[in-house]
Amino acid sequence: MSFTPPKPSSRPEKASLFAYLRAFRKDILSAQPEKLYGAKMAEFKTPFFRSFLINQPELVDLVLKERPSEFPKSNRIREGLEPLLGNSVFLTNGAEWERQRRIINPAFEGGRLREVLPAMEAASAAMVERLAKRAGDDPVEFEQEASFTAADIIFRTLFSIPITHHTASEVFVQFQGFQRTQPILNLAAFLPIPRWVPRFHRRATIKRARALRELITELVMDRAKAIERGDAPDDLATKIMTTKDPQTGNCFSPAEMVDQVAIFFLAGHETSASALAWAMYLLAVDQDMQGRVQDEIDAQVGQGPVSLSKLGKLRLTRDVFQEALRLYPPVPMMVREAQCPHQFRGRNVEKGAQVVISPWHMQRHTGMWDNPDCFDPDRFKTPEGKAALRKAYLPFSKGARVCPGAGFAMAEGPMILAHLLRAFSFSAADGPKPIPVAHLTVRAKNGIWLKVSSRKSA
Repeated sequence: MSFTPPKPSSRPEKASLFAYLRAFRKDILSAQPEKLYGAKMAEFKTPFFRSFLINQPELVDLVLKERPSEFPKSNRIREGLEPLLGNSVFLTNGAEWERQRRIINPAFEGGRLREVLPAMEAASAAMVERLAKRAGDDPVEFEQEASFTAADIIFRTLFSIPITHHTASEVFVQFQGFQRTQPILNLAAFLPIPRWVPRFHRRATIKRARALRELITELVMDRAKAIERGDAPDDLATKIMTTKDPQTGNCFSPAEMVDQVAIFFLAGHETSASALAWAMYLLAVDQDMQGRVQDEIDAQVGQGPVSLSKLGKLRLTRDVFQEALRLYPPVPMMVREAQCPHQFRGRNVEKGAQVVISPWHMQRHTGMWDNPDCFDPDRFKTPEGKAALRKAYLPFSKGARVCPGAGFAMAEGPMILAHLLRAFSFSAADGPKPIPVAHLTVRAKNGIWLKVSSRKSA
């Protein structure tokens, strides 16, 4: 059985520029017309900018895989994010981005996943302990729980400290305030404001970003001292800070590392928390699917550790997480900028045009997915679902700029689900359904409220 989970309403087909800008400011998902879920491409013109939203897989591959240098990440994506992310790998292009990826990539390659798995398991077990104290009581706001656990995993894998560490805890608190007020895209991302014009960010945004960077700087400097003493733990931070660029022989400076840690926290914490919260909501509503996943976890994992080999056997659990990423991609839209003239589907794409790639629309596209708005993890077993997975699924982007932590995320999600669902059963709390909105990632407007009950007493 499949069901249709919440989806934002679309704006009217014909809307004035003022109405569109007002809707965009409120939420970029509901600001788009319904036709984008079936379009191969859409062109949007205003007096200020011209953009193309592309859903055709061949065009997406052209931009992300075949000619990425001709479509670098738009500098306008910096708007709103630069106070926190500085000059991190998420915002850079060209030679600087290539240098940063040469240093970062080795930390996520080879056997590193096996090495960080114990940290993921420890954070998952801690989450079970917290929820056990609340099982059977009032509903739990699960987005907050997911955020706390995802942050715990980031700190354990990056700096070998739990979320209860005083600095880690303060980073989490500050980031919670930042993410709720800052969308991944804002109007300034599309307005042609020269780089030399001063940016007048909200005072609260600047204050939180500065506080976050000061805390991250404290962690980085402490680690730099430990590396110098020779007693630094062998975790991701140490690996990245001691990796030399094979071309220049230089490592990241502490200041550069602060920028990278900021994006690791954003990408590794925000996206995982978003996907996990939506996955649990989907299972809480679809009780039949929840039961099937629990049966798989009981059979393949039992009560012991969730090893890498056992994770590989949790195929349905992985499909559930993958389907949650399809329906609610944490980063709903990406913006690239044409560096030279092109033609898309017979239309001229001038230099400087903004090219929007929308996982949100591609992964719900009526021409590429069967029943695209339905929750159906079994779709990935069908020939049609496998084909759509190859060409119209990009929650981690694709090509050269694919998220280096994608493999970690696809282990982390099923790992946490395995711990939660062997200990508890979940159901949706009474009240309104959660409505997706785009903050830094796709979150629920008023949270995701779930009832938690112990399986031992069920």
